[in-house]
Amino acid sequence: QVQLVESGGGLVQAGGSLRLSCLASGIFNINNMGWYRQAPGKQRALVATITSGGSTNYADSVKGRFTISRDNAKNTVYLQMNSLKPEDTAVYYCYARATDYTYWGQGTQVTVSS
Repeated sequence: QVQLVESGGGLVQAGGSLRLSCLASGIFNINNMGWYRQAPGKQRALVATITSGGSTNYADSVKGRFTISRDNAKNTVYLQMNSLKPEDTAVYYCYARATDYTYWGQGTQVTVSS
């Protein structure tokens, strides 16, 4: 069964930290993995991506605050989020891009209070 299961979201005060995890199961030949987010009333937007070789890419709004990492043996991708701001509040979605298809997780809510 193909699954992307996210965990680690929650409520945090501005300036705080959270770590999101996403475990991919039943998916083979994964190339890129990463995170998007969708705030209320806005389109889903890229947060960070990481290739199977470890190359990373970040949205300008999170550079220097968020770090994406990956454990290929565990098919797991992580997003360490530091210095969180209220504008980081969104539903965060994990994705895994295999050869012919992109899989998505169900989303995890991150809420940053001011």
